[in-house]
Amino acid sequence: MKSVFFISDRTGITTESIGNALLTQFTDVEFKKEFIPFVDSESKAYQALAKISSRYIQYGHRPIVFTSIMNPLIRDKFKIDSVFHIDFFESFIPKLEAELGEKASLAVGMSHGINNEEKYYKRIEAIDFSLNNDDGVSAKNYEQADVILVGVSRVGKTPTCLYLAVNYGIKAANYPFAELDLVNKKLPKALVPFHSKLFGLTIDIDRLHHIRSNRLPNSKYAELNTCKTEVAAAENVFHDDDISYLNVSKKSIEEISVAIIQRIKLNH
Repeated sequence: MKSVFFISDRTGITTESIGNALLTQFTDVEFKKEFIPFVDSESKAYQALAKISSRYIQYGHRPIVFTSIMNPLIRDKFKIDSVFHIDFFESFIPKLEAELGEKASLAVGMSHGINNEEKYYKRIEAIDFSLNNDDGVSAKNYEQADVILVGVSRVGKTPTCLYLAVNYGIKAANYPFAELDLVNKKLPKALVPFHSKLFGLTIDIDRLHHIRSNRLPNSKYAELNTCKTEVAAAENVFHDDDISYLNVSKKSIEEISVAIIQRIKLNH
């Protein structure tokens, strides 16, 4: 078990994302990860170091510490022998300064602050849209949608819609195929006018069976045969109506979202 810490003077979302991207290349190593945001003072840095030291004592090896901290007085606290320290700003900012011929502003929080109000409020609007157009509640707003995700229940439509809204400001609605839709093997009438906005999600039968069994154990909804029938019917609709779709069984929400974004770009 290798200890890993993601530490930032702001939300740390970027730090965690880049650090995880690097760690995924080491498939045979098991990592115990901890996320510590808003380390924006020396006292908070010492609190973080106490946790790191505790982990060092517990496992007997140097923790890996990824940081994105602008203040050098705070950042330097993590430059100790008992830590393997990777600092993203220190690694890349000097190279960018040399290439661009300009000194970095070193302003805290620029990557996640409200430095672009238009984009910020676009994300808020998209989140509101996704929440109000979840699970096929209403088709009256589909004209405003950037994309409409379709598929069987529990295939991951709702979290994907929210991820697209939060991270990209994309207005994503979703429509779950009902039993009647699947029996008829036809695209629901409510979706026909919006064919160009549709993107299908499908899933391996065993995976769907596992997800539904955890949600509603011993129900017809979770039966393996029900899952098999519904997935097959949904994929038939995708094929018959020429709807692009993706099997999400082994995909992260990030990968699913990128595939959807590429599809949106093709349609605009």
